[in-house]
Amino acid sequence: AALLSPGSCAFEDSACGYQWDYAHLPWTLHGEGHYISVDTSYEGEKAVLYSPDLYSEEWSCVRLIYQIATTSETSPDPTRLNLYLRKEGESFDRLLWSAKEPSDSWLIGSLDLVNSTKKYKLVLEGEMGQDKSASIAIFEIKITPGYCIECDFEENHLCGFVNRWNPNVNWFVGGGNMHNSQSILPKDHTLDSALGHYMYVDSVYVKHFQEVAQLIAPKTTAPMSGCLSFYYQLKQESSIVFTIYLRDASGFYEEIWKTDTALSADWALAEVEFNAPYPMEVIFEVAFNSAKGGYVALDDIAFSPVYCSNQTEPPFNPANAGCNFEEDLCNFYQDQKDGPGWSRVKVKRNVYRAGDHTTGFGYYLLANTKFTTQPGYIGRLYGPTLPGNLQFCLRFYYALYGFFKMSGTLAVYIFEENHVVQEKIWSVLDTPKGVWTQAEVSFKKPMPCKVVFVSLCKSFWDCGLVALDDVSLSLGSCQAADLLLLRPGECTFEKDECVFTQKKRGRGSWHRRRGPTPTSYTGPKGDHTTGVGYYMYIEASDMVYGQRAYLVSRSLRGISGKQCLTFFYHMYGAGTGLLSVYLKKEGDDEEIPLWRRTGEQSISWLRGLIEYESDRNYQIIFEAIRGVSVRSDTAVDDILFQAGPCLEMEEIQFSSGYPDSLNEIEY
Repeated sequence: AALLSPGSCAFEDSACGYQWDYAHLPWTLHGEGHYISVDTSYEGEKAVLYSPDLYSEEWSCVRLIYQIATTSETSPDPTRLNLYLRKEGESFDRLLWSAKEPSDSWLIGSLDLVNSTKKYKLVLEGEMGQDKSASIAIFEIKITPGYCIECDFEENHLCGFVNRWNPNVNWFVGGGNMHNSQSILPKDHTLDSALGHYMYVDSVYVKHFQEVAQLIAPKTTAPMSGCLSFYYQLKQESSIVFTIYLRDASGFYEEIWKTDTALSADWALAEVEFNAPYPMEVIFEVAFNSAKGGYVALDDIAFSPVYCSNQTEPPFNPANAGCNFEEDLCNFYQDQKDGPGWSRVKVKRNVYRAGDHTTGFGYYLLANTKFTTQPGYIGRLYGPTLPGNLQFCLRFYYALYGFFKMSGTLAVYIFEENHVVQEKIWSVLDTPKGVWTQAEVSFKKPMPCKVVFVSLCKSFWDCGLVALDDVSLSLGSCQAADLLLLRPGECTFEKDECVFTQKKRGRGSWHRRRGPTPTSYTGPKGDHTTGVGYYMYIEASDMVYGQRAYLVSRSLRGISGKQCLTFFYHMYGAGTGLLSVYLKKEGDDEEIPLWRRTGEQSISWLRGLIEYESDRNYQIIFEAIRGVSVRSDTAVDDILFQAGPCLEMEEIQFSSGYPDSLNEIEY
């Protein structure tokens, strides 16, 4: 135990300072079997285990050896093991890793911990799911300085590297004084001795032309770029090809290094530029042509965050390729010869025409606003140049207002740099609803390219209004981004009510809903997150005038300093009542009012911002009061808690009534 770094544990005779949360299921320490486990013999949803306080001033790797055992293979609510990072000064835990695959022996999970100046704890959460007899066991937690893709192959878990099994050729562990190979090397590279270990693959059992052995490194879990280095020996009688690939989550292979010649009979150092802005696997692949091929050995894989050669170009920042159009067009531009295709417009808060998606009272882009005399028009909006060979996820919001089926009035093209090749990657299909709807498209191009939004209208009568807002670009495919997309402290109500509960359920309570509310002329037509997702609202027809409904957060960790709460609220309907937000600190009887709105506000989702402080544990309460008529459905969505002061301030914290000038479009 003395050799183990803080936070590491083999669960032999103690839990090494790990503690469990007594509010949940108990963990059992099995000293003789060297593991700690939780199972469904007790009633309960989950078990929580958290580490002592840890520091990591340098990048480190957490390796977790675990096993999930269940009776049924598939279940809508599977047993899973989650690992969270609980940072000092943050009210919410950050999900780093999650596994739900049951297995009949132990598995290894690896994840990178980015260096940080703050204290933190690791929190392990076992969710028992619906399975009647499920168990989760943790055999070892190991925290080592360095990156998870680094390995010297001296330990039995091989740093989570796995061989992709092939009937004939496979990667094996060599060394350790075992004379088990035809082409055994006298020494490894790490210890330079016969006792050290390395990985090797040998052609002895090759049966077919072009047999391939693959050694797969653990998937990267944090963005990293720099220099990947390793030592190898290649001895060949006939041709061997040794290649290194990167494979992303959607299965694309990209070759980053290759050799088919032996440099010398000794260990040779290879260095390769490595860039993994999103989760990737490094694959070491050896292809043989005959049984007399020879062998390849590999040892001491290392990574440095500095590029191998003096590269000067900074890594691409996807934030520069998005825009919310509040200040200007950012890095987007229009072709002058098209005429005025897209205009940046703003609608004041009103009850007839929807505002933008960002705040509800900001700017967005509208095509076909200044009616021209020409029949029809085309508006092209060009984005900034994007580097080639990267997987991107493009997300944006659009809204259509019109009378007819408007399929094809908005499309997204990729222009390659020569502007000759263009490919349509998305086009609108639906009939207009006047709701901000999210679209997302994944793409990857070999050459640098641009995203172009095209609004097309053949004749004046077919064209309604096409609106565009909140364009964002992220690295990695959209599916991969969804898994860890939720920021800690964000609640979109897509899956459940997150950290919120009701004081009492029943008619006079908040309901989770998608689509429009049942009463006409009140409530949202769709949610704020995607336009087709869920939000929380009060159904006024089930309540009486003045009745209150409370949406209460669970107890949140207090932190020192200012915090910012952002949320979207919808108050449309002639009889709308009140929406208030309160802060309740632990130990206080009184609730502190933070924010309030009275009466009908807008047909749009509006953004609310609240800055508050609480160094004690606290709860946030949303209180809605039903107004004078059934037309007072009030809704909230997309609640986000963030540490630190709000970057913008809201004009009014407490307000009522209407803005004077309704339904004006400002240019």
